[in-house]
Amino acid sequence: MISIQNYVAPKSLDEAAEILRNGPVTIVAGGTDLMPQSRAGKIDIKPTLMNVRHIPDLRGLSEANGVVRIGALTTMTELLASPFVEKRLAALWQACDHFASDQLRNASTIGGNICNASPAGDTLVPLLVYNAKVVLVSKPNGAMTSRRTPLPGFLAGPGKTRREPGELLTAIEIPSPPAGMFSEFFKFGTRPALDISTISIGLGAVRDGERLRDVRIAFGAVAPTPIRAPKTEAALEGKPLDGAAVEAALAAANDEIRPISDVRASDWYRRELVRNILRRMLHHVRKP
Repeated sequence: MISIQNYVAPKSLDEAAEILRNGPVTIVAGGTDLMPQSRAGKIDIKPTLMNVRHIPDLRGLSEANGVVRIGALTTMTELLASPFVEKRLAALWQACDHFASDQLRNASTIGGNICNASPAGDTLVPLLVYNAKVVLVSKPNGAMTSRRTPLPGFLAGPGKTRREPGELLTAIEIPSPPAGMFSEFFKFGTRPALDISTISIGLGAVRDGERLRDVRIAFGAVAPTPIRAPKTEAALEGKPLDGAAVEAALAAANDEIRPISDVRASDWYRRELVRNILRRMLHHVRKP
């Protein structure tokens, strides 16, 4: 049951952090996850509901000093419409293209998708490929402070993060992708966009002749959180992308994922999907 006693809509980070300091507070942006989950009894709305959509500092996409900054309120539609994202962060652009419906993309924010912390969260997999960090602010002692933490350390489990009650996620920071880096995202579900992922894969690397370097691979919906796959990456790093390297990577991936059986797929089926789709992705990036 929802029992909101106080609704607030701050217009600055300082105001929002002060409200959080005096908590308890539930934060809402797009509300596309919060509202259905609260109605289903999965989330208890705190007495104060804080709408952060009117804070300008939470918006925008920019690149400076080797870092790409994406404001937490940036919607999937805005990311999808960005030529910069399409060209430089292709896997993220592809994830947004397969994200729910047009109506939900218009409201859903990248910060909300991260804080929802679904093991199948569409944007989380490419963000892991890009070595993303989340930026959080708070006023624990009455003065504004911020901290940055790598995304893997922020995700704690299904629906759980390591955001402190007094913190607000303000932005995502991504090191500018190296020259020549390509990236791809693949999501498998009953339908390409409207369904939750049965599995998803993010792949990034720099082509160096017939070899790949700076290899980055992430998986979604195969563990309690989306994960990077360092053993799978190591099986490909610097090696000719031949059949032996591909098979070694597939074997490593099977060891790193920990899928469950649920209403969408069995453990076995998810493993087969990862094996077959990762093979397809790697064959796709091989030079003819």
